[in-house]
Amino acid sequence: MSEPKEKSIRLHAYLASLGIASRRSCEEMIREGRVTVDGVKASIGQKIVCNERIEIDGEPIIVTQRKRLRYILLNKPKGYLSSLSDPYGRPCAIDLISGNVNERIYNIGRLDQWSSGLLLFTNDGDLASKLMHPSGQIEKEYRILTDVPIPENFASSFMRGIIIDGIRYRARSVLVTGPNSAVIILIEGKNREIRRVLEYFDLHAKLLERIRFGPICDPNLAPGQWRELTENEVQALKAFSDLNQKSKGK
Repeated sequence: MSEPKEKSIRLHAYLASLGIASRRSCEEMIREGRVTVDGVKASIGQKIVCNERIEIDGEPIIVTQRKRLRYILLNKPKGYLSSLSDPYGRPCAIDLISGNVNERIYNIGRLDQWSSGLLLFTNDGDLASKLMHPSGQIEKEYRILTDVPIPENFASSFMRGIIIDGIRYRARSVLVTGPNSAVIILIEGKNREIRRVLEYFDLHAKLLERIRFGPICDPNLAPGQWRELTENEVQALKAFSDLNQKSKGK
């Protein structure tokens, strides 16, 4: 009787499971040639059995125990980047957290420098990958305040879909709450989506704030403050991602 084969796993998925970064970011590190397996430069799609010597930037990955998974909610202030670092020395949102967290965490999705609001950080690579995937269909809710009154056709046009420079932008819902204010729900999260649509209508945002990410919201979290997600919130995020994975499989 032959011995059972050792179960293999794709290298980028394994690195993500250790909390190194998201699956997408781990793939990028492999693509850039920063990862080696048993002294040989790794390749995209490569499978391992988890007993190889893996190095990133020449530093070995040593797994002594499963890392503590962290799930952190930050209310990002305006002026902070969502990047983990910046070559020009501009402030990054991670700087508001990193001195208090030993684990290597990274943000799920992004907010542009001059937008504020809720930003999630984790070292749970599997969950991050599910939530950031374009087909994840996770709702992100924003509150906006514009410099001039919002035109009557703004909400209906945005919900129907607007094509700008060949890209279609479409909101799940738009509720105009005042002459210069609205609440917008997106599910696609394309780069600077709300700002591009505002510019299309000759509007500019005096305020652009994310107030909800999927099932997670916290109106009492002040700008610059952060906290750990509760167990119920973590389970709600996981249930949301699992539900969407099942829906995609139908």
